Amino acid sequence: MGSKNIFYDAPGKFQDTRFERIHNVTFRSAAEASKLVAEEIATGIRSSINKPYILGLATGSSPIGVYKELVSLHKKEGLSFKNVVTFNLDEYFPIEKNDLLSYNHFMNYHLFDHIDIPKENVNIPEGNISSKDIYSYCNEYEKKINDFGGLDFQLLGIGRTGHIGFNEPGSNKNSVTRLVSLDFITKEDAAGDFNGIDNVPDKAITMGVDTIMKTKRIVLLAWGHKKSEKVAKSIEGPISSMVPASFLQAHSNTSIILDEEASSELTRYKTPWLVKDCKWTDTLRKKAIAWLCNKLQKPILKLTQRDYNENGLSDLLETEGSSYELNIWMFNQLQRSITGWPGGKPNHSDENRPERALPAKKRVLVFSPHPDDDVISMGGTLARLINQNHEVYVAYQTSGNIAVSDEDAIRYVDVSIATSGDSKKMNSLKLELTNKKEGTIDSNELNKLKGDIRKSECFAAARVLNLEENRLHFLNLPFYQTRKVEKKDPSQKDINIVKGLIEELKPNQIFAAGDLADPHGTHKICLDILFEAISEIKNKSFMKDCWLWLYRGAWQEWDINEIDMAVPMSPEQVVQKRNSILSHQSQKDKVMYQGQDKRDFWLRAEERNRNTAITFNKLGLTEYQAIEAFKRHKF
Repeated sequence: MGSKNIFYDAPGKFQDTRFERIHNVTFRSAAEASKLVAEEIATGIRSSINKPYILGLATGSSPIGVYKELVSLHKKEGLSFKNVVTFNLDEYFPIEKNDLLSYNHFMNYHLFDHIDIPKENVNIPEGNISSKDIYSYCNEYEKKINDFGGLDFQLLGIGRTGHIGFNEPGSNKNSVTRLVSLDFITKEDAAGDFNGIDNVPDKAITMGVDTIMKTKRIVLLAWGHKKSEKVAKSIEGPISSMVPASFLQAHSNTSIILDEEASSELTRYKTPWLVKDCKWTDTLRKKAIAWLCNKLQKPILKLTQRDYNENGLSDLLETEGSSYELNIWMFNQLQRSITGWPGGKPNHSDENRPERALPAKKRVLVFSPHPDDDVISMGGTLARLINQNHEVYVAYQTSGNIAVSDEDAIRYVDVSIATSGDSKKMNSLKLELTNKKEGTIDSNELNKLKGDIRKSECFAAARVLNLEENRLHFLNLPFYQTRKVEKKDPSQKDINIVKGLIEELKPNQIFAAGDLADPHGTHKICLDILFEAISEIKNKSFMKDCWLWLYRGAWQEWDINEIDMAVPMSPEQVVQKRNSILSHQSQKDKVMYQGQDKRDFWLRAEERNRNTAITFNKLGLTEYQAIEAFKRHKF
């Protein structure tokens, strides 16, 4: 997976890509892909000698890596942008240029402030145009693009609605630059940045579909599983105004650049046995058999030769043997992954168990990106490890302070004033909170208070699980400490903090969040820091006895074929986990960065764990109340 170039090639030429209508390339990481996209843009800039290079640009998290690489090419290799004219796709309306959430600020922060492009060559739709002038302004923006002869290169992202730019579902293929209303899902996705959906602008100015389609070369970026459904519909589905990115099927020089999670719903990755001969690894066998069970709504041991043959899996039968042998193998694989002893069962053979029996008492280190990810994703497993007398430590990688609302902060301030009397510091914080305007960055003092609120909630959750408070570590990784949603790039300082804790504790087990939904999100950054820390110390003797287990975040569970350890929970353990999650009171009811699911975290966690148990049961295994799942990562 992952060709090392992104040069355009006609889609559907080969058997495994026959359902695809847009050229696409999948990479193992967004960073690798972003580098190649930046290099293509740089080649275009260098080749444009006799005329300006007209570059269309996008915002959002997807192109950040490309902009980082372009800045690097400018600073390290002297790539000049003096002959470049840029046009941005869109801008919120209404919004001021200097607003921290404007795309004008975004572009300056990530690109323009770091390169030598003349300011007059930068074109970003203005979000503060008077309503009466919008129509003429949009016409002028469109005309300016056309006067330059159209765009040479357009960088795109894709939204959860399938939008390109802000061309939402229902956009016409002939649309041009205009004022549009934002889809509710689009506003929902932006709610975290704006501290609530009510603060997200209702409208935006955007280039039209026709404007984009006239571009000579188009590259669309998509990272993470949240984009996978719309990516698949855009590439393999019919052209439809309800999935605006599908219009790109009619463009003769478009490439969609993906990471493995964003491409996961494409046929050649989701069900490769339907389009090509497969090399049948254990993981792929598990995936195919689980898929077949789900399709036919049959448990594993009831699958027949005919079931395999009539559903595209005859090659698996020929390669691996009879349906009976395959069914027994699959059943045993899943059954052996289920354990009530996540730290290993002492005095028992561990040959067919997910964890080692020895050492009987393990030192366990759980990394939690935010102060509640540990209990949300593995609260039941934590309780089992503690009850089974393992030495458990939890390390909170970030403070999570930006996720504390001003309403919660002022409540804590009021309690502090009421209990400790007149406090100059608390009164000052109350004044700041009372007079705070939308978009204002918190002071260092307020930032610390919000961090302390999250810390106190961690202590409360630990008490529910009977975890000693002195085993909680608050790392406060520097990359997170910006007081803004935007984070710094991780550095060696972050790596050293994580590495230092591992070296200090010398754990037998490490648990960490393996949610890769957003390559620029906190979970992914925290995981990358951990991986780098481990790579620097993996040859030390104590690391040879250390296993790394990955859990998923609040939004998703591992697929059945990916699960190496499944830890069941009783009804009582589910309630205990719920209570530990509810200890994080600042994250209940009004959550600032809730994502697309608006339910409380405890509800989401219980549904996910219950659905995992149901999935195992439907496959013919024992029915449990709930199951937490983990994937082993070998380093």
